[in-house]
Amino acid sequence: MAGKTIFKQIIDREAPAKIVYEDEQCLAFEDIHPAAPTHLIVIPKKEIVSVDGIEPEDEALIGHLFVAIRKIVAKLGVTGGYRVVTNCGPDSGQMVMHLHFHVLAGRKLGRLG
Repeated sequence: MAGKTIFKQIIDREAPAKIVYEDEQCLAFEDIHPAAPTHLIVIPKKEIVSVDGIEPEDEALIGHLFVAIRKIVAKLGVTGGYRVVTNCGPDSGQMVMHLHFHVLAGRKLGRLG
C-alpha cells in the first residue's frame, strides 16, 4: 500500500479524529462531513483496502466489526434504527482505500433501491 491513508494516520494518531470507540481490532470516529445527525466511520486497525481485499483469515475480524458497531450504537443511545454502509472501489464512491463502514442514524433515512 503506497503511503498511509488518512484512516491509517488516525489509527497511528498522526491525524486528528473525534474517536468514539476503540478496542484492539477497530476504531470508530465521527465523520467530518456527516450525512446524518449521527454519522460514524468504523474501521479495522488492520489495513484492508475494501471488501474485495477481505481474505478468509479476516472472517473473525469482520464479525468483530459488526459486534463493535452494535456496541457503539447502544453506547450512543441510538434509537429508531441505523444504517451501515460500505463502498467498494472508486466507482462506488469509495474515497479512502481502507475498508470502512459508515454508520448513519438520528433521522429517518430514505429507502435504498
